[in-house]
Amino acid sequence: MKIQLNSDSSIEGSDTLAQTVETAIHPALDRYGERITRVEVHLSDEDGNEGHDPEGTRCLLEARPAGMDPVVVTGSADTVERACHDAAQKMQRLLESKFGRIDSHDADATIRQDRH
Repeated sequence: MKIQLNSDSSIEGSDTLAQTVETAIHPALDRYGERITRVEVHLSDEDGNEGHDPEGTRCLLEARPAGMDPVVVTGSADTVERACHDAAQKMQRLLESKFGRIDSHDADATIRQDRH
């Protein structure tokens, strides 16, 4: 699973930022590694440099499951790490639901085929 990091002009991209993002995202999405071709991370500071919004950092995650349409979630918090963690947890639940339905459907088809 490849993670691609994008940030707006108010968030300085660095190796440290990339490591922070990966540390927040990998634990939640590693189990889907072979089913996801890429995860795009878009970081933005919602209130610019004003610093008034306690949840001013936004993390938009776009996962691209193999052979399926991309899925998107967002998370917001006071830090990049927390916003990424929030978004990763939401993505984990979304993928669990999406892949669970697919796997359940595939299992039902197999059961029906075995009866014939």
